[in-house]
Amino acid sequence: MTDTVIRDQSRLATARAFLFDLDGVLTPTVVVHMRAWSRLFSSYLAGLGVDDYTDDDYYLHIDGKPRFDGVLSLLASRGLSLPDGSPADEPGDATAWALGNRKNAEFATELAENGVAPYPGSLDFLTAALDAGYQVAVVSSSRNAVPVLEAAGIRDRFEVIVDGLVAAAEGLPGKPAPDTYARAAELLGLTPAECVVVEDAHSGVQAGRDGDFGLVVGVDRGVGAQELLDSGAEIVVEDLDELIPALR
Repeated sequence: MTDTVIRDQSRLATARAFLFDLDGVLTPTVVVHMRAWSRLFSSYLAGLGVDDYTDDDYYLHIDGKPRFDGVLSLLASRGLSLPDGSPADEPGDATAWALGNRKNAEFATELAENGVAPYPGSLDFLTAALDAGYQVAVVSSSRNAVPVLEAAGIRDRFEVIVDGLVAAAEGLPGKPAPDTYARAAELLGLTPAECVVVEDAHSGVQAGRDGDFGLVVGVDRGVGAQELLDSGAEIVVEDLDELIPALR
Protein backbone atom coordinates (compact mmCIF):
# COMPACT_ATOMS: atom_id res chain seq x y z
CA MET A 1 0.00 0.00 0.00
CA THR A 2 1.46 3.34 -1.01
CA ASP A 3 2.03 6.42 1.15
CA THR A 4 -0.77 8.15 -0.75
CA VAL A 5 -3.26 5.48 0.33
CA ILE A 6 -2.12 5.60 3.94
CA ARG A 7 -2.33 9.38 4.05
CA ASP A 8 -5.88 9.62 2.70
CA GLN A 9 -7.60 6.39 3.67
CA SER A 10 -9.37 7.93 6.69
CA ARG A 11 -11.51 9.95 4.27
CA LEU A 12 -13.06 6.73 2.98
CA ALA A 13 -14.59 6.06 6.36
CA THR A 14 -16.40 9.41 6.38
CA ALA A 15 -17.88 8.99 2.90
CA ARG A 16 -21.38 7.65 2.31
CA ALA A 17 -21.17 6.33 -1.24
CA PHE A 18 -18.85 5.08 -3.96
CA LEU A 19 -19.45 6.17 -7.53
CA PHE A 20 -17.69 3.63 -9.76
CA ASP A 21 -16.65 4.00 -13.33
CA LEU A 22 -17.32 0.68 -15.06
CA ASP A 23 -14.76 -0.06 -17.75
CA GLY A 24 -11.36 -0.62 -16.18
CA VAL A 25 -12.63 -0.20 -12.62
CA LEU A 26 -15.26 -2.88 -12.06
CA THR A 27 -14.77 -4.93 -15.21
CA PRO A 28 -11.93 -5.35 -17.72
CA THR A 29 -14.22 -4.30 -20.55
CA VAL A 30 -11.44 -2.00 -21.67
CA VAL A 31 -10.11 -5.03 -23.54
CA VAL A 32 -13.45 -5.51 -25.28
CA HIS A 33 -13.64 -1.79 -26.09
CA MET A 34 -10.06 -1.69 -27.33
CA ARG A 35 -10.67 -4.59 -29.69
CA ALA A 36 -13.87 -2.98 -30.95
CA TRP A 37 -12.18 0.39 -31.55
CA SER A 38 -9.28 -1.35 -33.26
CA ARG A 39 -11.62 -3.27 -35.56
CA LEU A 40 -13.37 -0.02 -36.42
CA PHE A 41 -10.45 2.30 -37.05
CA SER A 42 -7.95 -0.19 -38.47
CA SER A 43 -10.26 -0.74 -41.41
CA TYR A 44 -11.52 2.85 -41.61
CA LEU A 45 -8.06 4.45 -41.71
CA ALA A 46 -6.63 1.94 -44.18
CA GLY A 47 -5.88 3.58 -47.50
CA LEU A 48 -6.45 7.15 -46.31
CA GLY A 49 -2.75 8.00 -46.27
CA VAL A 50 -2.64 8.58 -42.51
CA ASP A 51 -0.96 6.75 -39.63
CA ASP A 52 -2.39 3.34 -38.79
CA TYR A 53 -4.45 2.91 -35.65
CA THR A 54 -2.58 1.59 -32.58
CA ASP A 55 -3.49 0.74 -29.00
CA ASP A 56 -1.79 3.97 -27.91
CA ASP A 57 -4.51 5.86 -29.77
CA TYR A 58 -7.08 4.36 -27.41
CA TYR A 59 -5.40 5.79 -24.32
CA LEU A 60 -4.52 9.12 -25.94
CA HIS A 61 -7.79 9.94 -27.69
CA ILE A 62 -10.62 7.63 -26.64
CA ASP A 63 -10.28 6.23 -23.11
CA GLY A 64 -13.00 7.47 -20.74
CA LYS A 65 -14.79 9.66 -23.27
CA PRO A 66 -18.30 9.25 -24.67
CA ARG A 67 -18.21 7.27 -27.89
CA PHE A 68 -19.01 10.22 -30.18
CA ASP A 69 -16.31 12.36 -28.56
CA GLY A 70 -13.82 9.52 -28.95
CA VAL A 71 -14.58 9.32 -32.67
CA LEU A 72 -14.06 13.07 -33.08
CA SER A 73 -10.84 13.03 -31.09
CA LEU A 74 -9.32 10.16 -33.07
CA LEU A 75 -10.30 11.70 -36.38
CA ALA A 76 -8.81 15.05 -35.34
CA SER A 77 -5.54 13.31 -34.41
CA ARG A 78 -5.23 12.28 -38.06
CA GLY A 79 -6.36 15.64 -39.47
CA LEU A 80 -9.66 14.08 -40.55
CA SER A 81 -13.25 15.17 -40.09
CA LEU A 82 -16.75 13.98 -40.89
CA PRO A 83 -20.19 15.56 -40.63
CA ASP A 84 -21.55 15.00 -37.13
CA GLY A 85 -24.74 13.31 -38.29
CA SER A 86 -27.16 12.18 -35.57
CA PRO A 87 -27.39 9.38 -33.00
CA ALA A 88 -29.96 7.65 -35.23
CA ASP A 89 -27.46 7.14 -38.08
CA GLU A 90 -27.04 3.54 -39.16
CA PRO A 91 -23.60 2.01 -38.45
CA GLY A 92 -21.22 3.03 -41.21
CA ASP A 93 -18.66 5.69 -42.03
CA ALA A 94 -20.59 8.58 -43.61
CA THR A 95 -20.82 10.57 -40.37
CA ALA A 96 -19.13 10.65 -36.98
CA TRP A 97 -22.24 9.21 -35.37
CA ALA A 98 -22.36 6.43 -37.96
CA LEU A 99 -18.76 5.52 -37.08
CA GLY A 100 -19.62 5.54 -33.40
CA ASN A 101 -22.63 3.32 -33.98
CA ARG A 102 -20.46 0.98 -36.04
CA LYS A 103 -18.10 0.77 -33.07
CA ASN A 104 -21.05 -0.12 -30.84
CA ALA A 105 -21.93 -3.00 -33.16
CA GLU A 106 -18.32 -4.20 -32.99
CA PHE A 107 -18.48 -4.01 -29.18
CA ALA A 108 -21.67 -6.08 -29.04
CA THR A 109 -19.99 -8.72 -31.19
CA GLU A 110 -16.90 -8.81 -28.98
CA LEU A 111 -18.99 -9.03 -25.77
CA ALA A 112 -21.12 -11.84 -27.17
CA GLU A 113 -18.08 -13.79 -28.33
CA ASN A 114 -15.87 -13.36 -25.25
CA GLY A 115 -18.06 -12.21 -22.32
CA VAL A 116 -16.61 -10.34 -19.36
CA ALA A 117 -16.03 -10.94 -15.64
CA PRO A 118 -15.48 -8.43 -12.83
CA TYR A 119 -12.00 -7.86 -11.49
CA PRO A 120 -11.74 -10.12 -8.41
CA GLY A 121 -10.32 -7.31 -6.27
CA SER A 122 -13.05 -4.91 -7.36
CA LEU A 123 -15.73 -7.49 -6.63
CA ASP A 124 -14.29 -8.04 -3.16
CA PHE A 125 -14.20 -4.29 -2.53
CA LEU A 126 -17.76 -3.79 -3.82
CA THR A 127 -19.02 -6.57 -1.54
CA ALA A 128 -17.15 -5.13 1.45
CA ALA A 129 -18.46 -1.61 0.74
CA LEU A 130 -22.06 -2.80 0.57
CA ASP A 131 -21.63 -4.88 3.73
CA ALA A 132 -20.23 -1.79 5.48
CA GLY A 133 -23.34 0.22 4.58
CA TYR A 134 -22.07 2.39 1.74
CA GLN A 135 -24.31 3.25 -1.18
CA VAL A 136 -22.98 2.54 -4.66
CA ALA A 137 -23.60 3.70 -8.22
CA VAL A 138 -22.10 3.18 -11.66
CA VAL A 139 -21.17 6.21 -13.75
CA SER A 140 -20.05 5.25 -17.24
CA SER A 141 -19.69 6.99 -20.58
CA SER A 142 -20.65 3.72 -22.25
CA ARG A 143 -24.14 3.10 -23.60
CA ASN A 144 -23.51 -0.59 -22.92
CA ALA A 145 -23.22 -0.35 -19.15
CA VAL A 146 -26.28 -2.46 -18.34
CA PRO A 147 -25.38 -5.33 -20.73
CA VAL A 148 -21.83 -5.34 -19.33
CA LEU A 149 -23.05 -5.40 -15.73
CA GLU A 150 -25.44 -8.22 -16.59
CA ALA A 151 -22.70 -10.19 -18.35
CA ALA A 152 -20.48 -9.72 -15.30
CA GLY A 153 -23.24 -10.88 -12.93
CA ILE A 154 -23.31 -7.70 -10.82
CA ARG A 155 -26.25 -5.76 -12.27
CA ASP A 156 -28.30 -6.41 -9.13
CA ARG A 157 -25.77 -4.56 -6.95
CA PHE A 158 -26.63 -1.16 -8.44
CA GLU A 159 -29.92 0.70 -8.21
CA VAL A 160 -28.36 3.83 -9.73
CA ILE A 161 -26.65 3.66 -13.13
CA VAL A 162 -25.80 6.85 -14.99
CA ASP A 163 -24.47 5.78 -18.36
CA GLY A 164 -24.26 7.16 -21.86
CA LEU A 165 -27.95 6.52 -22.47
CA VAL A 166 -28.96 8.47 -19.36
CA ALA A 167 -26.56 11.28 -20.21
CA ALA A 168 -28.01 11.59 -23.71
CA ALA A 169 -31.61 11.50 -22.46
CA GLU A 170 -30.95 14.15 -19.81
CA GLY A 171 -28.58 16.31 -21.84
CA LEU A 172 -25.65 15.77 -19.50
CA PRO A 173 -22.15 16.48 -20.82
CA GLY A 174 -19.78 13.54 -20.55
CA LYS A 175 -16.50 13.21 -18.73
CA PRO A 176 -14.27 15.16 -18.09
CA ALA A 177 -17.28 17.31 -17.12
CA PRO A 178 -18.46 16.27 -13.64
CA ASP A 179 -22.18 16.31 -14.46
CA THR A 180 -22.78 12.56 -14.73
CA TYR A 181 -21.11 11.94 -11.40
CA ALA A 182 -23.08 14.80 -9.83
CA ARG A 183 -26.28 13.27 -11.21
CA ALA A 184 -25.47 9.90 -9.64
CA ALA A 185 -24.90 11.56 -6.27
CA GLU A 186 -28.23 13.36 -6.63
CA LEU A 187 -30.06 10.12 -7.44
CA LEU A 188 -28.57 8.59 -4.29
CA GLY A 189 -29.84 11.58 -2.30
CA LEU A 190 -26.32 12.74 -1.48
CA THR A 191 -24.06 15.70 -2.13
CA PRO A 192 -20.84 15.31 -4.14
CA ALA A 193 -18.86 15.93 -0.96
CA GLU A 194 -20.36 12.75 0.53
CA CYS A 195 -19.25 10.59 -2.41
CA VAL A 196 -16.02 8.95 -3.54
CA VAL A 197 -15.32 8.84 -7.27
CA VAL A 198 -13.45 5.71 -8.40
CA GLU A 199 -11.82 6.01 -11.83
CA ASP A 200 -9.06 4.61 -14.02
CA ALA A 201 -9.07 7.22 -16.81
CA HIS A 202 -7.73 10.77 -16.97
CA SER A 203 -11.09 12.19 -18.03
CA GLY A 204 -12.95 10.53 -15.16
CA VAL A 205 -10.40 11.58 -12.57
CA GLN A 206 -10.66 15.14 -13.85
CA ALA A 207 -14.45 14.94 -13.52
CA GLY A 208 -14.10 13.93 -9.88
CA ARG A 209 -11.60 16.70 -9.24
CA ASP A 210 -13.66 19.41 -10.89
CA GLY A 211 -16.90 18.30 -9.24
CA ASP A 212 -15.63 18.84 -5.70
CA PHE A 213 -16.30 15.27 -4.65
CA GLY A 214 -15.23 14.07 -1.23
CA LEU A 215 -12.41 11.94 -2.60
CA VAL A 216 -11.10 10.78 -5.96
CA VAL A 217 -9.57 7.31 -6.11
CA GLY A 218 -7.53 6.35 -9.15
CA VAL A 219 -7.13 2.71 -10.15
CA ASP A 220 -3.97 2.25 -12.17
CA ARG A 221 -4.72 -0.27 -14.90
CA GLY A 222 -1.86 0.97 -17.04
CA VAL A 223 -2.28 4.73 -17.34
CA GLY A 224 0.33 5.31 -14.64
CA ALA A 225 0.01 6.28 -10.99
CA GLN A 226 1.71 9.66 -11.34
CA GLU A 227 -0.42 10.54 -14.35
CA LEU A 228 -3.59 9.82 -12.36
CA LEU A 229 -2.30 11.89 -9.45
CA ASP A 230 -1.49 14.73 -11.84
CA SER A 231 -5.05 14.59 -13.20
CA GLY A 232 -6.52 14.99 -9.72
CA ALA A 233 -6.62 11.60 -7.99
CA GLU A 234 -5.90 11.76 -4.26
CA ILE A 235 -5.40 8.01 -3.85
CA VAL A 236 -4.00 5.65 -6.47
CA VAL A 237 -4.07 1.87 -6.08
CA GLU A 238 -3.34 -1.01 -8.40
CA ASP A 239 -6.37 -2.93 -7.14
CA LEU A 240 -9.36 -1.82 -5.09
CA ASP A 241 -9.05 -4.61 -2.55
CA GLU A 242 -6.09 -2.65 -1.15
CA LEU A 243 -8.66 -0.25 0.33
CA ILE A 244 -10.89 -2.79 2.09
CA PRO A 245 -9.15 -2.30 5.48
CA ALA A 246 -9.98 1.43 5.32
CA LEU A 247 -13.75 0.88 5.10
CA ARG A 248 -15.70 1.72 8.22
